[in-house]
Amino acid sequence: MDDLRSNDPEGVIAADKAHVWHHLIQHKPFETIDPRIIVEGKGMRVWDIRGREYLDAVSGGVWTVNVGYGRERIADAVRDQLVKMCYFAGASGTVAGAEFAERLISKMPGLSRVYYANSGSEANEKAFKMVRAISHKHHGGKKGKILYRDRDYHGTTIGALSAGGQQERNARFGPFAPGFIEVPHCLEYQAQPELAGPDYGVKAAEAIEAVILREGPDEIGALCLEPVTAGGGCIVPPTGYWEKVQEICRKYDILLHIDEVVCGLGRTGTWFGYQQFGVEPDIVTMAKGVASGYAAISTCVTTEAVFDAFKDADDPLGHFRDISTFGGCASGPVAALENMKIIEEEGLCENSAAMGEYLLEGFRKLEAKHEAIGEVRGLGLFAGIELVESRESRKPLTEKLVGRVQAEALADDVMIGAANRSVPGYNNVLLFAPALIATRDDIDRIVAAVDAGLTRALA
Repeated sequence: MDDLRSNDPEGVIAADKAHVWHHLIQHKPFETIDPRIIVEGKGMRVWDIRGREYLDAVSGGVWTVNVGYGRERIADAVRDQLVKMCYFAGASGTVAGAEFAERLISKMPGLSRVYYANSGSEANEKAFKMVRAISHKHHGGKKGKILYRDRDYHGTTIGALSAGGQQERNARFGPFAPGFIEVPHCLEYQAQPELAGPDYGVKAAEAIEAVILREGPDEIGALCLEPVTAGGGCIVPPTGYWEKVQEICRKYDILLHIDEVVCGLGRTGTWFGYQQFGVEPDIVTMAKGVASGYAAISTCVTTEAVFDAFKDADDPLGHFRDISTFGGCASGPVAALENMKIIEEEGLCENSAAMGEYLLEGFRKLEAKHEAIGEVRGLGLFAGIELVESRESRKPLTEKLVGRVQAEALADDVMIGAANRSVPGYNNVLLFAPALIATRDDIDRIVAAVDAGLTRALA
């Protein structure tokens, strides 16, 4: 590391402790210990303010820096854009917005319109508002209910939490918006034994249909799902699930909204996670890897049919009366465009698929050594290890012990993730999302850190 970015680390730490309210963390310990402050990154390595180097296996802590740290070409493109035209409200267009939208749509057959925002939560809010507006304009207020799935997560706003299937994330933030209805998940590992088997995926989808029939198909406007459940446990849907979900949505004229905030832009080995399953969504939301963290940007992408639902010059309320202030920042589309070029030029979707399989192979080898590994699952460079007290009982390992494994890996200078304060009793999954540039050596080091962490934490 060439530069700590400060000649006074203690002053920075003191300022942080006195004034910064960190995300997702209890601050009481900071009365006696220091927060971690990351000052530099290069490739898959980051350095903290005291000069300690880590291998980052979670792409910025929340699965965002897909193309790795230190990409000068993205920073240069953003700088040049900011000097020329930094911002104009989204009622007008920008060159960057038009060019990125065109390139993005070229990777998403069947979709045609891009709505800019600046976070995953906000992108999902836009989708929910579109569904509700279509309900009032075209269905007389019917078809306004939105289905979401247990264990899925769609953001931190009250609206997004209303569609959140992680009870601990939602706790103490209610009451929530009405009209959001939960459907069961498709995790076979923790399913009732009598449901498991080769047709489990279809049965899991049929459980969604049962909710639709209970609520009334004429009341349901959309189904919102993650292609692979992320923070809820890295859950890859079983065979037959997505095909049946698509069939059900078409049968009952329900918009299929897929939340690609985590899985989009190469994370699973294809441009988007839904493309692994042959699904044709009506709405796709994305953030995180869209610009790999080099700028704040999210998008809500729709079919032309959804877009056309808002074209009515005779109705003063007929257009989509919504704005995202910072959706007008030109830096986001510019960074996102360079990000896509890097993914294409360096073959990072292909590398994600290949290195993802290598990562899963490494974790599966650990199963023979560690009884606590109940199941290994993943797709591309997004993987999870479900930890249990015993394979026979499948009883989840406690969150405290899972955190200890995570801490032991950090002691070996490898940052790994873990489900936490999300699903009561089931925060027992180690989570991995290394940058799409990962090499076999990087993967070997991650696997070794997990091996050592399990050995020390559960001895």
